[in-house]
Amino acid sequence: MTETLHQNWKAIREEAEARRNAFREAAVPKIHIGMATCGIASGAMETKKAFEDALAEQNIEARIHTVGCVGHCYAEPVVIIDHPASGFPPIFYHQVTPGKAKMLTHLFLKEGDPRFEHVYGATEVNELIPSVMEFPRFNQEKRMIMEKCGRIDPQDIYEYIADGGYESLVKSLEMPPEEVVAEIQKSGLRGRGGAGFPTGRKWDLARRAQGQNKIVICNADEGDPGAYMDRTILESNPHQILEGLMICAYAVGAREALIYVRAEYPLAVKIITKAIEQAKALKLAGKSILGTGFDLDIIVFQGSGAFVCGEETALIQSIEGQRGMPLHRPPYPVEKGLGGEPTVINNVKTLSSVPPILQHGADWYRSIGSEHSPGTAIFSVVGDVVHPGLVEIPMGVSLRTLIFDICGGIPNKKKFKAVQIGGPSGGCLPEDFLDTPIDFDSLTAAGAMMGSGGMVVMNEDACMVNVSRYFLEFTQKESCGKCTFCRIGTCHLLGILDRLTKGEGREGDLEELESLSEDIKNGSLCGLGKTAPNPVLTSLRYFRDEYEAHVREKKCPGKMCRPLTAFYIDLEKCARGCDACVGCCPVDAVFTTRNRKKGIDQSLCVKCGECMAACPPQYDAVRKVSPPELAPFIERPATKESHP
Repeated sequence: MTETLHQNWKAIREEAEARRNAFREAAVPKIHIGMATCGIASGAMETKKAFEDALAEQNIEARIHTVGCVGHCYAEPVVIIDHPASGFPPIFYHQVTPGKAKMLTHLFLKEGDPRFEHVYGATEVNELIPSVMEFPRFNQEKRMIMEKCGRIDPQDIYEYIADGGYESLVKSLEMPPEEVVAEIQKSGLRGRGGAGFPTGRKWDLARRAQGQNKIVICNADEGDPGAYMDRTILESNPHQILEGLMICAYAVGAREALIYVRAEYPLAVKIITKAIEQAKALKLAGKSILGTGFDLDIIVFQGSGAFVCGEETALIQSIEGQRGMPLHRPPYPVEKGLGGEPTVINNVKTLSSVPPILQHGADWYRSIGSEHSPGTAIFSVVGDVVHPGLVEIPMGVSLRTLIFDICGGIPNKKKFKAVQIGGPSGGCLPEDFLDTPIDFDSLTAAGAMMGSGGMVVMNEDACMVNVSRYFLEFTQKESCGKCTFCRIGTCHLLGILDRLTKGEGREGDLEELESLSEDIKNGSLCGLGKTAPNPVLTSLRYFRDEYEAHVREKKCPGKMCRPLTAFYIDLEKCARGCDACVGCCPVDAVFTTRNRKKGIDQSLCVKCGECMAACPPQYDAVRKVSPPELAPFIERPATKESHP
């Protein structure tokens, strides 16, 4: 069997290497364009067409190479041009519009001028696609799961194989399944879906479980607001997920595998489905993989987008055609899961970690990260940061390093206020916790959680009461309704927070928020209900003064709660004849006074803030106020004859 395995694998690998070499050695420019969802949303399709049209018009021979997401979400559309005849190394261009594409085609590909003013970064390494570690933003990253993202065409299996893909599968097929499980246990890999359960232990329990038709499931039901790590990996490197899934199935003795992905990810569904077909065509999936006798049937199941279906038992209910609602445990899915059979459910990032572990060994993996949280973590960093996007860091790196050194800090000279980490059920941590190591145990001790990797950064203008209301509104809507505490308790919590943001808070509200939150945590069945109050509890703990201001002063310190804010125009700074604020007001609340300056009719104003955004910075005349500063402007409403 081993001889057959090596013969089949050798032929596939040689074909992949021949294709790669032919592509690399072609003496024509290569244009690599990021075509994941973030790139497409920023105009990558139009950029690609502009390159195609410009190449045809100017009769230039070049190859356009579509790749996945490199993580520079703030810089999309991203293009890397490798022009061998120019003498330059591959050059990274950011925010490449169709106009820039035509300009680069003419000036760089034809005339030899790389137009450095449009370059994000260029490397000195002689590679087809520069290593992301060479880019200024990523010099503190450790790319393991996302190493190939943005380097290979996700819809070409040969590119993945030529870059070392499926070598770990071949290696594992030469090992007894028990040794594969032992290696994962030794590595200390913990589930990246949020709970952090030891992956090797889960595999071992499933392998020992009684059952003839064991099943493995890849949980790609990503639903956190602002989180898109799983989607990016599915769209940029699907074969690494499949390889991890196959190794898992071999290790636990499964012959059926399923990828549960939400239907809201159409590109991810398309790419992972095509990846499965390609793997089957090369005998890397399906019947007798590489001639070893190991069978694995892989299918894609599209979920309907319920957040609670990220929980294992709810996910299984969804697959079985029932309403996605969590079940009591035990029995756990590894004992009795899909169809009553032992079922292993692992997250996208967890399975993507398996091939590197098998390739380099458990000791290598243990050397990355912290003692109890080895390996790397991927975060989608969004909100008030200079460079939002995907970041993969070793466990143990501090929040300060991630937010300020890697993501560029807070824009517009604003101050850092808080970071929401762990998704909608995570905690809000203030500046005092910026030196907290990012790992499972440290974040839990601080009152937050690792979660699946969503991170929202907030500047000094954020209102923590409103932030808590926003996240609780999400979890309350996503509650399946099974538990009374979760169904009704979160509704009551949201009602109190709504009153606070409207200036209708009462004495005793804060104590009720705390006691009700604890009841919900203790009385809920699944992780959604148990963690839904986390934003409220952590913001109450660290930003209690803001809650007290909403209750006692009817004031929003951050001036973010609309019912507690108003806009007015400083007459001393307002420029005569400037109509910038007039044209942008959607309700015609801005008027011109007798001396040609502007005023705001408070009875019409909807507090959208467009006037403040439109006011030229040299005037800076629009002001935003909150009680008690608000009172004079409400008591003396502006008219076209006078201005308060």
